[in-house]
Amino acid sequence: MAPGDETAARPFQICGMDEPVPASLAGAVAAIGNFDGVHRGHRVLVEAVRAQAAEAGRPAAVLTFEPHPRSFFAPAAPMFRLTGPAEKETVFARLGLDGLIVRRFDAALAATGARGFVLDLLREGLGLSGAVIGHDFHFGRGREGTPEILAELCREAGLTCRIVPPVALAGEAEPVSSSAIRAALSAGDVARANALLGYRWFVRAPVRHGDKRGRVLGFPTANLRLADCGLAHGIYAVRARLADGTLRDGGLRDGGLCDGVASYGRRPTFDDGAPLLEVNLFDFAGDLYGQDLAVEFSGFIRGEARFSSAEALVERMHVDAAQARAILSADRTPSMLAG
Repeated sequence: MAPGDETAARPFQICGMDEPVPASLAGAVAAIGNFDGVHRGHRVLVEAVRAQAAEAGRPAAVLTFEPHPRSFFAPAAPMFRLTGPAEKETVFARLGLDGLIVRRFDAALAATGARGFVLDLLREGLGLSGAVIGHDFHFGRGREGTPEILAELCREAGLTCRIVPPVALAGEAEPVSSSAIRAALSAGDVARANALLGYRWFVRAPVRHGDKRGRVLGFPTANLRLADCGLAHGIYAVRARLADGTLRDGGLRDGGLCDGVASYGRRPTFDDGAPLLEVNLFDFAGDLYGQDLAVEFSGFIRGEARFSSAEALVERMHVDAAQARAILSADRTPSMLAG
């Protein structure tokens, strides 16, 4: 099912970390997890929670946590997150759910035992009526809680619980996982990552001022700094849109997306600086500075390289742009940004 086919009929409600659960999500059945990437396996959990909620006449929601527990326990170790909080909101809003509940992962939650997690958080704190979890979901102090323990505690608490088995792509034995997607992106294999996700992977960040070198070279770029991004350095075919769903002053494509070619890396021909995503949008001449730009990746063109001169780089950039147009014209992968 394409992402655009799953949009909920009623407004999608986001319940932030310090906010009480709204009346519209009272008694919800919730899929629970970190959902980094919201990949095909996570989508099966979403489908299960929608079915269970519809059967019970309850709202369908997702319960997730910020910051990611791995970042909480090891703050000095950078983590390549596939989807930050804003990106998760974008994806879940398109999947036919009634809402997203976010809870703060802090020392108090980390110290909560398995029983307290179910009784104090799920039942009393959030007022859930049921839970849907993956086969490898662990929770509670020291990850003491297993799916089987959660199911038993839910029964004791009067909550329903469903455990979803692993999900794999057709013909593959290994289940879809966030780790596999990170590995694919770290190798530049966007096609593989998108196949595991079920949609084109995307990032979002404000457009910042650069050194204007791209404009001089005839390829003006929107520059984005990506935090702790493990994407392979190289050249990619991309599409982009602003947070309001448009690109001002023209450049629109079907679904509000603008085609382009992007470089992610350190610019070895010039300064070999900090990694930067530089996006050249085809047939676009507007001012994007300070605006949040979402960029989705359609395909990998080549690795980052050092050129002998600016002229040699420009010659190759024209080839890259042509290859990007060809990749984009052929790509039929669903988008979480379009429409």
